[in-house]
Amino acid sequence: MKISKTLDADAIGSSPPRKEGAAKVTGRAQYIDDLHFADVVHGVTVRSSVARARIRAVHFLPGVPWEQIFVVSAADISDGGGHNAIALIEHDQPCLAGSVVNHQEEAVLLLGHPDRGIAERARNLVKIDYEPLPPIFDMDESLAQGESKAHLIWGANNLFKEFEIQKGDLQAGWAAAEIVCEGDYETGAQEQLYIEPQGMAAEWHSDGSVTVLGSMQCPYYIHKALTHLFGLPDEKVRIIQTETGGGFGGKEEYPSMIAAHAALLARKAGRPAKIIYDRIEDMVATTKRHPSRTRIRTGWLRSGQMVAQDIDFRIDGGAYMTLSPVVLSRGGLHAAGPYVCPNVRVRARAAATNAPPHGAFRGFGAPQSVFAIERHLDEVAAQLGLHPEELRARNFVHDGQTLASSQVVRDHVDMNELLARGLALSDFSRKREEFSLSNRAAQEQRGPKRRGIGLATFMHGCGFTGSGERMLGSVVAVDSDENGRIRIRASSTEIGQGTNTIFTQIAVDTLGIAADLVDVVRPDTAEVPNSGPTVASRTTMVVGRLVAEACQGLRAQLRSAELLAEGHSSADFQRACVEHHRKIGPLRATAQYQPPPNVNWDDKTYRGDAYATYGWAVYIAEVEVDLVTYETRVCDFWAVQEVGKVVHPVLAAGQIEGGVAQAVGYALYEKVVWKEGRMQNGQMTNYIMPTSMDVPRIHVDFAEVPTPFGPRGAKGIGELPMDGTAPAILNAVEHATGLRVRHIPMTPEDLMVAALAAEAAPCSN
Repeated sequence: MKISKTLDADAIGSSPPRKEGAAKVTGRAQYIDDLHFADVVHGVTVRSSVARARIRAVHFLPGVPWEQIFVVSAADISDGGGHNAIALIEHDQPCLAGSVVNHQEEAVLLLGHPDRGIAERARNLVKIDYEPLPPIFDMDESLAQGESKAHLIWGANNLFKEFEIQKGDLQAGWAAAEIVCEGDYETGAQEQLYIEPQGMAAEWHSDGSVTVLGSMQCPYYIHKALTHLFGLPDEKVRIIQTETGGGFGGKEEYPSMIAAHAALLARKAGRPAKIIYDRIEDMVATTKRHPSRTRIRTGWLRSGQMVAQDIDFRIDGGAYMTLSPVVLSRGGLHAAGPYVCPNVRVRARAAATNAPPHGAFRGFGAPQSVFAIERHLDEVAAQLGLHPEELRARNFVHDGQTLASSQVVRDHVDMNELLARGLALSDFSRKREEFSLSNRAAQEQRGPKRRGIGLATFMHGCGFTGSGERMLGSVVAVDSDENGRIRIRASSTEIGQGTNTIFTQIAVDTLGIAADLVDVVRPDTAEVPNSGPTVASRTTMVVGRLVAEACQGLRAQLRSAELLAEGHSSADFQRACVEHHRKIGPLRATAQYQPPPNVNWDDKTYRGDAYATYGWAVYIAEVEVDLVTYETRVCDFWAVQEVGKVVHPVLAAGQIEGGVAQAVGYALYEKVVWKEGRMQNGQMTNYIMPTSMDVPRIHVDFAEVPTPFGPRGAKGIGELPMDGTAPAILNAVEHATGLRVRHIPMTPEDLMVAALAAEAAPCSN
């Protein structure tokens, strides 16, 4: 794709250079560990070595000058009048463990010293005596124990959240079904593995206020956490985002924890404190994608029409709630797929276990449930004697029909057209037949290589689930300085995805000005209003629309003051802003989120409009499998998606390409190895992620059907590519080998086990 040199004309749909690109490539961009503070204390965290226990005693062994080391415990929080909890949905996770630990790597103490090396040595000289308590590491065991009340580790029944989605009459659906299909599917944890590890710095001021700087996605999450932790009013807590080297959800809620630790240590030391995790600590102690298990039972007519759908979706939340209820909601709402079925039940549950808490990760529950339904449909197609694309085409939801939550599809959607585009671009039908023939020949000749092609069709809701956007009430401000420069103020963070560039494009498009007149203010809770977190495929659609509305308000003020005429130039606009400052005063406009009309959601029954709109997609994977090494190589990949309006084609394609690459890892490589609730392979030497050599050619194709809910019709796209990649790959593997694997990641060892089981199956009959 061609990159435009300027942004001044046709701002939406062009691909100007990234707003922050030059600073990053020249090294001017300052990340948190690049920032230096006078008299800083370097902090480290002493963590639990057991999964569940009471703390009997803490011993400080000789070997370091303990009198020089600042030590923070849970007692420092209560003695300071604070609340020992990280405020989020449920304030259940302690900032520092008091009398009990509930997972390995739970923070117990903080140590600080001006010499980071001494602080590190001190960490290894803290010994904690424990009284062990029985842990639970399996989500289904936890649910069973909670139901019987035999062994509770959280709340009344080990459940962070449960709900049911019901549509139609499931019993009537079973009665009408001519064929019933069932399957169990499983997805593992996944590490976000952002380039820059977690890091924060904090400083207390003489007026009793605190400032925290660091790598983050959601400044106001941290603001909420610290006001609660310290019992401070809003104006006494300031959160500033530094340059952030990736997030993928891993810097959504977890930074509240490390920010709290840095602030506690700074208060105890009376000087600035800085905590930077190394890679191992970052991997073993922070949140990951929720593991999941899904049981699906569907009823069908022999013609291929789905008449009943019963889905049991479970996720492992770990030891504390964090964002598990919201992840569960999105996963449950996507579990039935982009299909119309008259009789549906989705039961969703998030269980507590004694693993470190799982949290936000790109896709936010949908990759787990989409994997299950898309693998299941390929199995159904085989049982019905239909091609997988044919089965899906017969069941796609269309305009005016309802999804599982009884949401009426009002935006135009044509999944059949997207499917046709994907099939044509990939030459799907010809390749499927060709590969089937070549695989049979290879089998007869005992050749090791098999080829396959598979697909997945899916959707992803844009913005917060249900009433989330309404409750948040996001605000964006746009103002002008005395020189006529436009400043966009929002708490949406630039974490590599192009937020600053997109916001600039929207302002240029709305105001009719040159891009070099637009500045995007760094997220700082003292400078920007709460426009919500940088999550949920909402930044462009929801916050970008507010940027456009605030810009419209700014323009209207200038016209009302008779300072700006129609057909103005960029220079005219700048002069008008300067005149407004000189004659009238500061120029500022705000916009606050207003719910779209006719979008209604019931949080209790999980019925109604779960999302204002959806992105829709067809993904196709071509693979080669070696039946000697059992390695799978993704050779080619096609991603076709309808995303409203593409604001920046290069950034949009990059989002799809990056998401597909990340999802290739989810499908084939990235296996978290657990032992007693602790990650055993928390290093980049043994947590295997795909390299550039493992990522296929990714052909990106966009369809545009503008939505009324986004700027110029744009939707969110950042999470979409995580959803459909893994099932498309495993569907292709099954086409290549005939081997059915229902879990990811599917490592070579897993495929070998499936092959050996298939070979042994006739002998057991």
